[in-house]
Amino acid sequence: MKQKTYRTPKRHCVIKTRLTEAERADFEERCSTLSMSQSEYIRQAIFYSRITPVIRVSQNSEELLTSVSSLVAQYGKIGSNLNQIARYLNEGSPPYQGLSKELREAAADLAALKFDVLKVIGEAYGNDKTYQF
Repeated sequence: MKQKTYRTPKRHCVIKTRLTEAERADFEERCSTLSMSQSEYIRQAIFYSRITPVIRVSQNSEELLTSVSSLVAQYGKIGSNLNQIARYLNEGSPPYQGLSKELREAAADLAALKFDVLKVIGEAYGNDKTYQF
């Protein structure tokens, strides 16, 4: 009888892990429920599941979070002020070229500052995707 051939890539790397008896039973139950081999279940979990990072708060990161919270509050106030100025200009008040230009520059500066803050937060927590567009 001819041996059956598969068109899957040859896999030579092995990954090992340790589980408790309860974790192993749960793992095997999940594999059985989905009619998957353990290897296929792990591959699916690695390449197709979403993993949410856990941020552990330490003394230093608590100070950082407090600072970021303060910055976010200030962003809200600045945004509110810019909206009030834009509403004033759009209500038919005489257009001021200098003020209009200044508003655009302030908005650009605010966006740049937001990018810088997100970059610092991303670097602090090891998430380099936080500030990439």
